[in-house]
Amino acid sequence: MSESLLSLKDVADKLGVSEFTVKRYAKENLIASVKEAGQFKFRQEDVDKYIEITNQLK
Repeated sequence: MSESLLSLKDVADKLGVSEFTVKRYAKENLIASVKEAGQFKFRQEDVDKYIEITNQLK
């Protein structure tokens, strides 16, 4: 069974940032991502980990 992946838009909405910003985070390896059919996709657990880490920095 494959896990469902979040789209760039899903992650941008969840983080309250633009899709461009999420793409930059992915390219800079700030959020783990995979490319599927040329599009960035994200695992929920990786997005949650990013949120947890950034909340600790505040």
